[in-house]
Amino acid sequence: MNPSASGWISKFGSLSSEYSNSYANFDSLYQDLLVNGFIYGIHLAVPSFIETEHELSEDEVAKINLLSALFYSYRFDTKNNNFEDFVDTVFDYYNMLDLGKISFLNKILTGKKTDAQLEKLIDSRIYLNGNIFNRAFGNSLTNSLLFIDVLLFRAYLTNRYNLIKHAQLLEYITVNIAYQALNSKETSKSDAKLIQLLASSLTYVDASTTNFNGSYIDMLQSNFTDCEKKYLLDIACLTVWEDHSLDYTESEYIYGLGKDLNRDKNTIEIALKNVRIFFEKNHEKIPYLKDTNLASKFYDGMIKSVSKIILRNSKRLKKELLESKELVLLLTKSTTKELNEEERKKIQSQLIDIFKSIPSLAIFILPGGAVLLPIFIKLIPKLLPSAFDDNRIEENS
Repeated sequence: MNPSASGWISKFGSLSSEYSNSYANFDSLYQDLLVNGFIYGIHLAVPSFIETEHELSEDEVAKINLLSALFYSYRFDTKNNNFEDFVDTVFDYYNMLDLGKISFLNKILTGKKTDAQLEKLIDSRIYLNGNIFNRAFGNSLTNSLLFIDVLLFRAYLTNRYNLIKHAQLLEYITVNIAYQALNSKETSKSDAKLIQLLASSLTYVDASTTNFNGSYIDMLQSNFTDCEKKYLLDIACLTVWEDHSLDYTESEYIYGLGKDLNRDKNTIEIALKNVRIFFEKNHEKIPYLKDTNLASKFYDGMIKSVSKIILRNSKRLKKELLESKELVLLLTKSTTKELNEEERKKIQSQLIDIFKSIPSLAIFILPGGAVLLPIFIKLIPKLLPSAFDDNRIEENS
């Protein structure tokens, strides 16, 4: 399954009957999403039973986890495994939240509800500051509060009244708790990055006009479900633990918050243990903890994006390359020795012809695109023999 190509939701839907027994209940789903980072707003891994052809990018991981979380929430709360019914319900849910009035979703949430439209809808929930240029070079932020969509979806399925008001309250409390958790510790650069990421992910609350002043304790007792309280505690634990330590003031804050959330001591200790294990296992992978300069981030993002485009088009590229034997010989030669000026011009000319035939590789024929050719040449040996259409549904499915 390739979540960057059209048809990936149809592919998921065709396999949903095989996936339907992957979790015993919502608690087991929640724990898996926690281990994968989705609960924490850090998109590192997808459920192990979902097979993918290529290494996934952060946004692709977020897409799969959001769809999986919504699907299993629907299955557990309605006892209905029908994927078409699920798709219709997701559209109705986002319409209920009135997102169409605050984004371009109003163009998506009209007309026939299709899997293709749902792909666009999920895209719109994943990316922040996501214009085409930023996405192409890996500079878009990925929504770190996506699990709130899942919590609100469960509220919608249980006919909770005034869903928009509840959405605003849930976002307000989540970020407020993060701010207060930071106030209980000596802040660092990564703390500031985490808060920036959370604040930029707000959908229903305007961070620029909202005062996150800690006046939320009285709201915790009657407004939230057990699962929502569990999420709020996990976000607080994430905020205080990202520096790999827990001092007295932080401990006091967490246990005090746990008490306000009606969590017992054992539950609080488990939440702290979960986040400690998560950071010990994934510290080097967490994007906002990487203290790199802007140029380095841009270059790394460019390499990742170009690599993904090339590998996703491996089947089509392989076919085009095999039709140009001279180009294949020159590319092979370039991996072992330096090419002369004439050979480099031949490669550039013939590759541009190929890129013109594959729309997603148009980035190479833009002004300055030639600087990306070394990346392409380096990746030639990695071109995979798998089918180009990663989301093709087999007949027997």
